[in-house]
Amino acid sequence: MDKEIKIASALITVQKNNETGINLLNRILSDFSSFIIARQGLSLPGKDFNIITIVLESDLNTINSFAGKTGRIKGVSIKILIQKNI
Repeated sequence: MDKEIKIASALITVQKNNETGINLLNRILSDFSSFIIARQGLSLPGKDFNIITIVLESDLNTINSFAGKTGRIKGVSIKILIQKNI
């Protein structure tokens, strides 16, 4: 049975001055790069965090794996929106 492909957007916030967390996040982004179809980073002057937006195209298990691994990093938060019926 083929896995149903979904489009998901992820909003990731990363605390500034969190070198370990940033390195771990970059490793995860690299590991999932074949599923990432868009990525944008925003630096927010005067805030203690940066924002990364990601668009993924993959099956639900892969999207959930990406979100779970990312969400376990200290100083990193993630929210996922999954488009249905694509």
